[in-house]
Amino acid sequence: MIRAVLFDLDGTLADTAADLAHALNAIRVKYARPALPLARIRPFVSLGAAAMLKLAFDVEEGDPGYPGLRAEFLDYYAANIARETRLFEGMEAVLSDIEAEAKWGIVTNKPAWLTGPLLCELQLDKRAACVVSGDTLAERKPHPAPVLHACRLTGAAPAETVYIGDAERDIQAGRRAGARTLVAAYGYLADEAAPENWRADGIVASPPEIRARLREFGG
Repeated sequence: MIRAVLFDLDGTLADTAADLAHALNAIRVKYARPALPLARIRPFVSLGAAAMLKLAFDVEEGDPGYPGLRAEFLDYYAANIARETRLFEGMEAVLSDIEAEAKWGIVTNKPAWLTGPLLCELQLDKRAACVVSGDTLAERKPHPAPVLHACRLTGAAPAETVYIGDAERDIQAGRRAGARTLVAAYGYLADEAAPENWRADGIVASPPEIRARLREFGG
């Protein structure tokens, strides 16, 4: 019996790519660089700020200019966090179905100071049974600790939990925690990604397919 369903946030629960791309391009333009197409940025969104800044400015986390660029990028994003961000099509019905019989929550590497305001804008803050952000614990995905913490918060054992994400580290975290896992193939997978090799319990091409998979799992 599935008692809890956990979601990654960016690229799984919500389509945040347009707003993150808008922020990234605003900083590029500030430094006299041309804007990048959304399609170029989209596959990097689930990989986090470091990957997006590497794409946009060819900087690494240890480089002298990285902290300043990161702060500018995230501050601009925070001020424009939900211009276009929406739940993926069909996700509202998925959440409503889950709420009828179980609990759902979020496990993301996004820091809490961005996660909280975004969930408020999406009116999900009071619906989620738990929210585990990237700085909630000392460990982040792919470490299993965030998923295990979410299981404790929902009162569901890992074996009674499904974790859904669009990055390999999501599946690694879920599997290591002992939860069942689903790859959100509708998310921000890069062209070279091979989710069939991530050893997930299934791959879903759209949110409505999540409902069918949960029924198969006994949810």
